[in-house]
Amino acid sequence: MANYNLKINGKSYQVDVDEDTPLLWVLRDHLGLVGTKYSCGIAQCGACKVLIKDDAVPACVLPVSQVGEDEVTTIEGLSESGDHPLQEAWNEVDVAQCGYCQAGQIMAAAALLKKNPAPSDEEVMDAMNGNICRCGTYHRIKEAVLLASSKIK
Repeated sequence: MANYNLKINGKSYQVDVDEDTPLLWVLRDHLGLVGTKYSCGIAQCGACKVLIKDDAVPACVLPVSQVGEDEVTTIEGLSESGDHPLQEAWNEVDVAQCGYCQAGQIMAAAALLKKNPAPSDEEVMDAMNGNICRCGTYHRIKEAVLLASSKIK
């Protein structure tokens, strides 16, 4: 066991866990931040994505020891009141069906819009590739990302 000081959603946390503990389990089991979902466990579905250095990364395979001093943003930290342009667009477009993948989808979209606030359709599709939606709402996801982009402008 080792002691890790983490910056998550603008707050400091201290956890005592094994160095190879995935960040996902630290978030969910040790810190109670359950918005980040577990799905495949092998970084193939995107449900567990969080932002680190403005990149969407799969928390299910990232050992907590590799986080270092980088700030982590989870879906809970995207907006305290749920008024981030992506969250608003998700609601306006009515993206979610089952909703399980949505936190990871939104975090991947947030990473895209931080780097490219005015993406093309193709750039959205490329950025969202690797995030699986079993309900197949891909067309609504793309529509919501583009709507959020227009709100950010």
